[in-house]
Parts: sequence; C-alpha cells; structure tokens
Amino acid sequence: MSNQKQQKPTLTGQRFKTRKRDEKERFDPTLFQESIVQGLNQSGSDLEAVAKFLDSTGGKLDYRRYAETLFDILVAGGMLAPGGTLSDDMTRTEFCLFTAPEDLETMQAYAQVFNKLIRRYKYLEKGFEDEIKKLLLFLKGFTESERNKLAMLTGILLANGNISASILNSLYNENLVKEGVSAAFAVKLFKSWIHEKDINSVAGSLRKVGMDNRLMELFPANKRSCEHFSKYFTDAGLKELSDFARNQQSIGARKELQKELQEQMARGDPQKEIIAFTKEEMKKANLSEQAMINIIWTSVMSSVEWNKKEELVCEQAIKLLKQYSLLLKIQEYCYDNIHFMKAFQKIVVLLYKADVLSEEAILKWYNDAHVTKGKSVFLEQMKKFVEWLKSAEEESESEEEETD
Repeated sequence: MSNQKQQKPTLTGQRFKTRKRDEKERFDPTLFQESIVQGLNQSGSDLEAVAKFLDSTGGKLDYRRYAETLFDILVAGGMLAPGGTLSDDMTRTEFCLFTAPEDLETMQAYAQVFNKLIRRYKYLEKGFEDEIKKLLLFLKGFTESERNKLAMLTGILLANGNISASILNSLYNENLVKEGVSAAFAVKLFKSWIHEKDINSVAGSLRKVGMDNRLMELFPANKRSCEHFSKYFTDAGLKELSDFARNQQSIGARKELQKELQEQMARGDPQKEIIAFTKEEMKKANLSEQAMINIIWTSVMSSVEWNKKEELVCEQAIKLLKQYSLLLKIQEYCYDNIHFMKAFQKIVVLLYKADVLSEEAILKWYNDAHVTKGKSVFLEQMKKFVEWLKSAEEESESEEEETD
C-alpha cells in the first residue's frame, strides 16, 4: 500500500492561472498615456462618456502609479514638462479642460468628472491636490484662457470641498505675485467659488487653513495695502471679498495692539507713554472709539494674572483699576473726543452699576483726583450722582450706628 501512495505535488515549476478580474494590466508611462488619450478621443466632448470611461478603465490601468500622468492629460491634453509646456514627444488629445469652452457651466461639468473619479478611486485624492498645487505653480506657462478655465474649476472644487484651501499656497509664489498673475487668477477663482456657495463658505475654508489673514500677499510688497486690495477686487466685482479682507486686517491690527498694550502694562511703562501710544495706534489703524475702549479694557484686565481665590479677585481688581486710574482715562478720553463730552456721567454710572468702579473711587475722583481737562463740565455732570452716593453712604453709616 505504501508503494502505491502518490507523491504530493510540489510548487516547483508550477504555474497557476489567475482569474481575469484579479489581473491588473501593467503599463509604462507611455503606454498608460496612449491608453488614456485613446479613450478620451473616443469619448470626445461627451463628459458623461469620459466619466464612464475613467471609471471602468481604473480597474485595468494603474491609476495609483500614474496619477500625475492621468491628471495632466485630463487638464492639458498631455504630459506637462516643468514650467507648464506640453512635452513634444508624447501623444496628446484635443479633448481636455484647456481646450474646452471657457464658461462656468462647462467647468462645473468638468468638476463633476473629477469628483466622480476621486469618489470611485479614493486613493487619488492626495495626488489630485498635488496636481492642482503644481498647476498653480505653472500658471505662467499657460495662456490667459487656460488660466481662466483652471481658476474657475479650482473655485468650484474648493466650494464643493473636493480640495483643501491649502492649495492656494502655490499662488504666493514670488514670481507669480510679482507679475500680477496670482491676483488675476484669484479674481476668477473667488468669483466661481462665491457663485457656487457664498463669502461665508470662503471665509470658513480660509480660516480653517490659516489663510484668512494672507490675502494681501497676492500683491507685491509695494502694493500690499487695504486700499489697493479693496479697489482691485471691488472693481473686479468682488466687493464681499474686499470687505472680508479689510475686516481681517482690522482684526489683526486690533490683536497686535492689544498684545502690545498688555506687554506695556505688564512692564509697568509710564501711563503717559501708554496713552500716547494708544492714541497714535488708534489713528493709524483707523479704529473707532468703541473698538478702542474694548481693546484698552481687555488689555487692562489681561495684563494681570488673577488670583484663583474668589474673595481676593475683587480686591485685586480694584487695586488694578486704581493703578491705571480708569476714571482719569475716561475723563481724558471724553474730553479729547467731543462726541463723548455729554456721555461721561452715563459711562461712569454704567461702570458703577456693573461693579467695575467702586463708590470710593468715584468720590475720590470727584473730591481731589480729577484732572483739569473738562473739569468743570464733568464735575457738574457728576454732581447729582455724587450727592446720591454721599447720602446713601450717610444712611448706611447711621444704620450701622443704630445697630451698634
């Protein structure tokens, strides 16, 4: 029986057939390009047919390896050499983004082609973003019409969340900025983005990647101002973007001013120097009185590390406010800003009711701590309120005596 036992088969020299669906055709870049170009030529300008071709072909061709080749062909019709020119020795197609009609509807249809492709082959997502970044760096190598189409497509893709706003970093390339290419491209891009969504969508995406304060960098250093940015984009029909950028610049200026004020107060710089600095910055940044009051107050309250014990915070706050003579600041400010002359008493009462100013501080200011600026006007305004405070104080003292 043992002699009749059959030998176990070995793998040496054996070949096993694999199922066709498990096979993936391997191509070199040239063969890959020829296959994609042939498919696009057969599909022509029918973008639905193009999407179907790309979907089915991904099962046979190695999209992962040749992602850059694939996207170059879909955008420019062939492989792009460094700088943005088409390689001479490669097969091309006339059916691509750059040869398509220059209108928003066509660009929306192309955006759908890319969207479907990346949804189907998720691994292409990063390669697609890298492709867009590269194309933006190649802008000088494209014609104006090609740049316009790419800008519209990019705006639509950004609006639909197909790519991250971080790709806009490519627009800050020094050569593109210097020659005005970045700003012109940005106009078309933001127009299509806002058309698809709105300025809030743009703002949210830019903030997410820390670019909300960098829009001015689309212009050379000598033109990097709110005025120039505002005129350029407003004239181009993008007032909402202009207003957004101006607001961001204002927010940035306020943060810097507040930070500097906090540092000056923490160092204990002379009050006269702090006041002079504040007034100068207020003019420079074109800040309103309301904004300036908020900044000063926040800076004062942020310049100290507050005690964690609740009972000590109030005492600490009063000392701090006395140190910076809040009442004197209000007096000087209301005197220097004529619109606030009649509002002095209302401001003081408001701060008193909010427990910001103590009764003791107000009475001290009234009796001997005031400055000469507007003295007679402000003392007259405060007369009735001070009399009320004194009478309330006397009543409190008499009540205490009766209790004793």
